[in-house]
Order: sequence, then structure tokens, then C-alpha cells
Amino acid sequence: MSKVPAVLRNNLLQLAFGFAVGATTYVAVDQPAKPSQAVQLAMELGAHYESSGRHIGVPYVDKLGKGQPLTVCNGITGPEVVAGRYYSKDDCYRLELSKYLEAERTAQRQFKHWHTYNVWVQASVIDMFYNLPAASIASSTLRAQANAGQPPEVWCPQMQRWVYGTVNGRSTRLPGLVERRTTTAELCRDWGRDGHFSVIAIRGLEGGNAQAD
Repeated sequence: MSKVPAVLRNNLLQLAFGFAVGATTYVAVDQPAKPSQAVQLAMELGAHYESSGRHIGVPYVDKLGKGQPLTVCNGITGPEVVAGRYYSKDDCYRLELSKYLEAERTAQRQFKHWHTYNVWVQASVIDMFYNLPAASIASSTLRAQANAGQPPEVWCPQMQRWVYGTVNGRSTRLPGLVERRTTTAELCRDWGRDGHFSVIAIRGLEGGNAQAD
């Protein structure tokens, strides 16, 4: 039984179905290149868990973040975030995409077997690099196992270790992070593999016979 929330599960499957359909359609030469499928899936994950669109607008102080950073959009912090400025949906997309692309580049550098992973594994790892300090992943058992050539089903469950945030100066297990890591661990470990419902659902959608859930 999948533990991915139903709304997110359906959104991810519909997005993946769009990839399958798009692969057979004509693309104009002058059409801007889209980010990789893995980045698009990771952005869907982030949108669901960071704010689900609630933080488009004026930055807020993230009281669950270390240092309580000024934050806007789907988890954007740093010098780009200016107090009192209004950030539109387009502003948020631009800022988020830049950070997701950097997360993807970092993952490609740190994971020796990156190009052997399916798009769900890649999206899950990109989500972690977007949400966590890269240094914490670089020194992790998860990365060591992956770079030793272990299959994803061995090291993906390690994702569920990163579930702590800072609350009132103390490291605290956060339910939102528990749910997020449960989702990414499942996507990483199970999705896209022969016989899994994610594969069956996409094939069914292509044939017009299956429900997304």
C-alpha cells in the first residue's frame, strides 16, 4: 500500500503520463528547453511539502528553520529573498527552478551511478538536495552505499533519517519531514520498477483504461 498522499500521488502520475505522451509529439526547434523530468517531478514534490502554493507573495520567517530564515515561495531562502517584496508565481518559479537545477547538478556530481537510476530515484534525491545541506548528504551512509554500487532499494530507506528540524533552538523530529521522507523513500525504492502500480498506472493511462489512483 502506497504511503504517498493521494493528491500528490495523482499529480506525480499525471505529470509522468505527460512525459510519456510528450515523447511521441513534435517539439518545435525554437521551443525553450524544459528542465529534466526528474527536476519537474522534484518540483512537484517540493510544492506539495513546502507550502502547496500558500507562500507566494510576501516573505515570512520560517520558525521551524535553523536560524529562522526569511522565506518565500516553496522554501526559498537566501539573498534573493527581500523583506516586504511581493513575489509572484512567475518570480517563485524562476527562483525555485534555479535551485532545483543546482540540486540536480550537485546530485550528478556526488552520485557516481546517477545515470543508471530511474527518474523517480533521481527526483527523490534532487528533493533531498533542495531541502537539505549538500554536505550532510555527502558524508552520509546513503551516499556511501549508493556509490559502492548498492541498488536503490538498499539505500533509499536511509532517506527517512533526515526528519529533524530546529524548534526553539532544539533538534526536533518534525511530522512534516517524516511524511516527506516517507514519500521520497518510497518513490526512490519502489516506483518505476516492473510490476509496481506506478508503471501499471502510466501504461493504463496511455491506453485510456486506468485510474490515476
